[in-house]
Amino acid sequence: MVQRARIKLASIEIDKINQVCASIKEIADKAGTELRGPIPLPTKRLKLTTRRSPSGEGKATWERYEMRIHKRLIDLAADERTLRLVMRVPIPENLNIEIEMVDV
Repeated sequence: MVQRARIKLASIEIDKINQVCASIKEIADKAGTELRGPIPLPTKRLKLTTRRSPSGEGKATWERYEMRIHKRLIDLAADERTLRLVMRVPIPENLNIEIEMVDV
């Protein structure tokens, strides 16, 4: 069986995700390994609505806040040398990364 590394990236800042994806893609191109992705997954939207006036008197005005969580998925051929290079990629703050081995 062929093994693959499945890399899942999640962050609220899309620029950071694109930067890490580009560096992983560059590593895969230099190593000559097969790469699938980055596949954009659905963006999760967390919404919060609060009342502006604290006492409840006055106009019924509302503040609306939204946080978007962007996700990407990358499948990479499980070459040991390539995985070591991927592990050395600098990960910015507020970026969640998961690497798991998958049998294909």
